[in-house]
Amino acid sequence: MKAGKKILTVALTAVLASSMAFAGGGKEKAPAGTAGGEKVTLKVLNYLDMTSANSADELVTVWEAFEKANPDIIIEREDLFNEPFHQKTEAYAAAGQLPDVLYCWPSGRSTTLHAKKLLKDLTPLMKRDGLMDKYSALSIDPKAQSGGYLAELPIGVTQTHVLYVNTAVLKECGLSIPKTYDELKAQVPVLKAKGYETILMANAESWVMQSCLFSDIAGRFGGSGWDQKILNGQAKFTDADFLNALKFVKTLYADGVLSKNTLATNYGDVIGQFATRKGAYLIDGDWRNGAFITDKSTGQALIAPEVQKTDLALMVFPAIASAKVNNSTSVIVGTGWAMSAAIPAGSAREEAAWRLIKWMQGKEIQTWRVSTGGSPTPSRTDIDMSALKLEPIQQMVGSFAKQYSNSTVVIDGVFAASVCEPLNTGLQEIGMGSKTPEQVAAEVQKAFEAWKAEQKK
Repeated sequence: MKAGKKILTVALTAVLASSMAFAGGGKEKAPAGTAGGEKVTLKVLNYLDMTSANSADELVTVWEAFEKANPDIIIEREDLFNEPFHQKTEAYAAAGQLPDVLYCWPSGRSTTLHAKKLLKDLTPLMKRDGLMDKYSALSIDPKAQSGGYLAELPIGVTQTHVLYVNTAVLKECGLSIPKTYDELKAQVPVLKAKGYETILMANAESWVMQSCLFSDIAGRFGGSGWDQKILNGQAKFTDADFLNALKFVKTLYADGVLSKNTLATNYGDVIGQFATRKGAYLIDGDWRNGAFITDKSTGQALIAPEVQKTDLALMVFPAIASAKVNNSTSVIVGTGWAMSAAIPAGSAREEAAWRLIKWMQGKEIQTWRVSTGGSPTPSRTDIDMSALKLEPIQQMVGSFAKQYSNSTVVIDGVFAASVCEPLNTGLQEIGMGSKTPEQVAAEVQKAFEAWKAEQKK
């Protein structure tokens, strides 16, 4: 597992406050400090992949800019990525020491925060400042978050399943983009003969298969509303639909469409493999386009814009003959920023935390995130996408919705972490051949029943 890089930044800036643009377009007329003129210190837990293009630019464009515009607020920031981030979040929650402001999922990996109401409802603050119409209705729908309220202000809407295609590799091998799984399967020996893997994935990370492929596969085999049927007791994980989805994962490995090498591939390594043409395809989320674009700090791109234009295409997984639904991808409200519920209402610390969240989700920073590939589908409605100079792969992601006609749920966005954990590891075990689909289905069902019993207490 690739360790997250931790940076602790304490910003000590000048005493005189300068005004800054609000997320809603207004200006701050008074500092968020205390009545006595004291500065407010905010502890912040940030999610940052230092291997991604433009990660260094975030430190300047996002954080230093806020600190300069808000000298009355001291930021103590901790930057973590992947599992180290989630482990630290859980540790903070268990110790009752949640940071004032933190990066957050709408459900799934942040289930503890939502279930225990550790996050403040941001709706009253949104309404107070007239921000409700600045964001898409879907992104601020309280029902889209597992706590049933607006605990985090999302960056955007996320498509967690994208099949990135290297059309140059296909052309070299005399192949074309497959429309069906059988066509994709037939490409395996042809690609192998030329020294290429078929599909690259970072399956050493337990969440990747579930989030970036299996959520879509489960939706295809289960059909519309399959998740709600299980939640309502009308179906089980051990029923044929879900079991067939698990069996299809086994088929992917048996057919060589997915190599067992993917089970040893870390998330930070797979982008280099795809960029250097180790395989014809990559499965990841829409956010991964940001890894391939030009890094402003170096002027270099992992895949040059001119190569993106000629050699790349984006699609969803090909049609599966035995599925109920095809031409689909998995969609979820995106991650965003949340505030600790422990902060007293009406306090200077609440105002400071809210000012930071509004900055993080304001027009300026969301525009920057779109331009750097961090948020292909922003939550704000006032960003002029046509005015941005986007690289070809960013433009492809921006129009990706045209590539599918059906959407499926993201499993860890619907079910609790305790249910998803045996599924995530089980998908790896199916790939390794150490467990059968039937065994994994039974373990997931057992975990679900335990979770359901816990809810009745």
